[in-house]
Amino acid sequence: MPDLRLFCLSIEFDNYATHPCPCGYYNHPEKECVCGPGVVKRYVSKISGPLLDRIDLHVEVTPVSYDELTSTERAKLNSTEIRDRVLQARSIQAERFKDLKDVYSNAQMSNRMVKEVCQLQPQGLQLLKTAMERLQLSARAYDRILKVARTAADLAGSADIRIEDLAEAIHYRSLDREGWAG
Repeated sequence: MPDLRLFCLSIEFDNYATHPCPCGYYNHPEKECVCGPGVVKRYVSKISGPLLDRIDLHVEVTPVSYDELTSTERAKLNSTEIRDRVLQARSIQAERFKDLKDVYSNAQMSNRMVKEVCQLQPQGLQLLKTAMERLQLSARAYDRILKVARTAADLAGSADIRIEDLAEAIHYRSLDREGWAG
């Protein structure tokens, strides 16, 4: 069942998702942003840290060019293959949480469950420690990273959270990074 809180957050962030700065061209591949670094930074800082902590994935999406839209080149993965991977990951999660009430996916895990389900190898622990220190991430961001890493591992069909799953999850914390937008 969809989480209404996530739906509300997605509506609240719609403006930020479509306009990364006041002029709308920050990091655009073809158009120049006319906003100064300070303006972009102030614009992004309107989103509070505690609110950002509640969002699992921070993804910067650049516009797709006309040439890419009209290209006849086949995508690396088609939607059927992606759907199959997602269904397999959901099946893994359904099995993982089958004995729990009101927990159906990794995103719904409690802090205690995260500690049980999201075990890391020593290399992963070191990577996460470094990311936490350098990006000055919160405890909530720590849990979010582990949940996303567990999901990435599920999508890859891996029983363990691999270093690449963890790196991918850390990468999704882009708005937490100091220096983003100037």
